[in-house]
Amino acid sequence: MNKPKLLVHVCCASDALYVLDLLKKDYQVSGYFYNPNIHPAEEYELRWQDARKVAQELKVKFIDEIYDDESWFKITQKFKDEPEKGRRCDICYAMRLEKTAQKASTLGYDMFATVMSLSPWKKANVLNRLGKMFASRYKINFLEANFKKKDGFKKSVEMSKRHGLYRQNYCGCLYSKKD
Repeated sequence: MNKPKLLVHVCCASDALYVLDLLKKDYQVSGYFYNPNIHPAEEYELRWQDARKVAQELKVKFIDEIYDDESWFKITQKFKDEPEKGRRCDICYAMRLEKTAQKASTLGYDMFATVMSLSPWKKANVLNRLGKMFASRYKINFLEANFKKKDGFKKSVEMSKRHGLYRQNYCGCLYSKKD
């Protein structure tokens, strides 16, 4: 049986380990690391290295993009004072999901998804709404999910500890680090 090809946006290794492992059962999974929101550059590098390590361990293809923090700052600057889970986050989700949809469509994937709904700090309903919108725009399917359900986040914490992965204490952007 041929499994559908799924490109999964990965924001960090600790979330990716649980979600990619879960999705591998039903999909031919590839991880996609596109996170221009992560600051400082050293934080980005830590997350990128661990995400690559997870992909290698799970034997999934790993695709990454150029770190383009200037574009992210340009579209989020006027929302810098928004609280976590505010409009700035929605804009950030949209930027990353659109790029994932674009990449999946261009590379011939059947569908795309994101690990972000695993985080208790992310709004699964907004991620899913945006994912469906970009799926329609780029003529590709989106896998709707809320991976934090069924103790997903708790399981991811346990798995990342067992694997010795770096677990960050903020979303990734400069503004969330201040909070």
